[in-house]
Amino acid sequence: MNKKKIWLSTPHMGGNEIKYIQQAFDTNGIAPVGDNLVNLEQDLEQFLQSSAQVTLLNSGTAAIHLGLILLGVEAGDEVICQSLTFSASANPILYLGAIPVFIDSELETWNLCPIVLEEAIVDRISKGKKPKAIIAVDLYGMPYQVEAVRAVADKYSIPILEDSAEALGSTYKGKKCGTFGDIAVFSFNGNKIITTSGGGAIITKKKSLKEKALFLATQSQDKGVPHYQHSEIGYNYRMNNISAGIGRGQMEVLDINLVLRKKIHQFYLNLFKDIAGVSVFDAPPDDYSSNYWLTTILIEPDLTEGISREDVRLALLEENIESRPVMKPMHLQPLFEKFPYYGGQNAREIFENGLCLPSGSNLSDEECERIKTVILDLFKEAS
Repeated sequence: MNKKKIWLSTPHMGGNEIKYIQQAFDTNGIAPVGDNLVNLEQDLEQFLQSSAQVTLLNSGTAAIHLGLILLGVEAGDEVICQSLTFSASANPILYLGAIPVFIDSELETWNLCPIVLEEAIVDRISKGKKPKAIIAVDLYGMPYQVEAVRAVADKYSIPILEDSAEALGSTYKGKKCGTFGDIAVFSFNGNKIITTSGGGAIITKKKSLKEKALFLATQSQDKGVPHYQHSEIGYNYRMNNISAGIGRGQMEVLDINLVLRKKIHQFYLNLFKDIAGVSVFDAPPDDYSSNYWLTTILIEPDLTEGISREDVRLALLEENIESRPVMKPMHLQPLFEKFPYYGGQNAREIFENGLCLPSGSNLSDEECERIKTVILDLFKEAS
């Protein structure tokens, strides 16, 4: 493999990140306090609107963990979670000693199916265990069925934790993802649409919850005493000021990155439009706008002369191009397979036939041509 690696999604620096990092050094703001943290939180709140209250943390996983705590989840409680997602959506349920209840996807957005969601809630209640929270994911940047899921959640008075780790900049009816849940989270991992190297954020609707999240994230140090005193379990979850500086620079190019990701998505729509048996996962019309953090395809071997998801993945790999199967559903994972699952085979079939393609906002025209050549050669051989 002498050809340069094409990655699934890499960091895309705008250039001004170093300015904010230097400011942190110039002011000796190297700890988890400083102007970069305050300003990045304000930048995100202004971007999200909807009275969002943002607290920066060191990962999206930490944000989910604290979000569940703020929603009152304790050991023995049940938490409903979308099955077709990354394990970070579900792992914090286990951190708390709670029980995940997994739900199948609907095929329009690949996210939490509202019909199955209600069926699961009714069944859990009949068993004497009303779920304490619902984790709804904006998978690959695609908003879930916001109104339908909210209607079910409100009907049974169960709060929603919106996992928008991958969905910064996506919208539903013009409103930003990260504002639909009672609590929401973002990830700023190195492969996301903007990055702080590592990091995340928890979004609440009340300032009091923001203050509580910050309290928990900084070891729950009691106020009003001169010494270290702790009355609650605390966590070392606060983002540092240097990472926040990277984030400030990244916020300056977020809108550009969103345009570029959609351009890459359009490239794939054009590439596969005449290839039978391959469909590009696209946002439903009108109300939905995805950031297309990753563009994904579904491959139906019955219609492609037998070419499967793995055939495409391996053909790309042969040319040093990274692609990756769609997330393996949580209810099929060894860690989670013993927990309740509701639904049919949608999540399983999306996993078995779905492939994520290189989608970085810094993907060059030359790299797109390399990908195009591999795809067209593979399907030409089968025709």
